[in-house]
Amino acid sequence: MIYATKGVCATAIDVEVKDGIVEKVNFINGCSGNTQGVARLVEGMPVEEVVSRLEGIRCGRKDTSCPDQLVKALKEITA
Repeated sequence: MIYATKGVCATAIDVEVKDGIVEKVNFINGCSGNTQGVARLVEGMPVEEVVSRLEGIRCGRKDTSCPDQLVKALKEITA
């Protein structure tokens, strides 16, 4: 699934989930080192754990962040 982000530098997130486990994450645009790091850390993790760790993280004065947008994508996929 490709999720169109809102309010962050990354323009989209390509994410795959299988049997409740995050299999693949690729942020399109954004801060390359940070988004690659987040992607590698969450791959192989249960969706629920990713949500509990990353939901609500803010970027500066923004109401959201790339990790928070990943949570929104995961919730949309698993809804």
